[in-house]
Amino acid sequence: MDHLTPEHGHSHEEIARRIGNPPGRGYLRDIVYGAIDGSVTTFAIVAGVAGAGLSPIIIVALGLANVMADGFSMAAGNYSGTKAELDDIRRLRRIEEAHIARHPDGERRELREILKAKGLSGQPLEDAVDQIAQNREAWIAMMIEGEYGLASVDPHPTRAALATFGAFLVAGMIPLLPFLFGLPQAFTVSTWMTMASFFAIGTYKSRWSLSPWWRSGLETLFIGGIAAGLAYFVGTLFHA
Repeated sequence: MDHLTPEHGHSHEEIARRIGNPPGRGYLRDIVYGAIDGSVTTFAIVAGVAGAGLSPIIIVALGLANVMADGFSMAAGNYSGTKAELDDIRRLRRIEEAHIARHPDGERRELREILKAKGLSGQPLEDAVDQIAQNREAWIAMMIEGEYGLASVDPHPTRAALATFGAFLVAGMIPLLPFLFGLPQAFTVSTWMTMASFFAIGTYKSRWSLSPWWRSGLETLFIGGIAAGLAYFVGTLFHA
């Protein structure tokens, strides 16, 4: 079964449960964002310090500091950004509540236009407007989606932050493992492991894409490889 094939049932109970509990945008963006940044920034430190010819102990110290500090910083930034998004949705809901209370006729006209854009017309359109207008929450949700283009499922700031931090931590540790275990040719091993990590991240995100897994993997590998090469080049400028 390929990733384009629906993997859910269509019984009455399954449909009601799925429609009544929509997943929202999920955490794919947070995971991919955190993983790529974790790999890139940590390997940038590894490549830069190795290019400068410094001790592996310095690589490990700076790399671990980056994984914890930058990972937390990214998670905090994602939390703040997602919370701002949530606050904006709540603000818009308050606005629509006030508009419906003060200008119900105008809001019904807006609702009619939204439903018309979805393909309704004639008496079915008027019936749908009447039905939705009788349910204040459904009316507001329809206005949020149709007028502002926002999803009806609120984002979760804490979960988004944890997803980013976890992905950053896991991916960011990969370039450091050869140095932590004292492997010979640690930088070479780290380079190959990091490139494999980039490719794996791209392959993972292809599950939610129309692109084939190998193209998505190569695209992420290309982006990460450029960042790694730049970091190593800058490091060589300071080689003793």
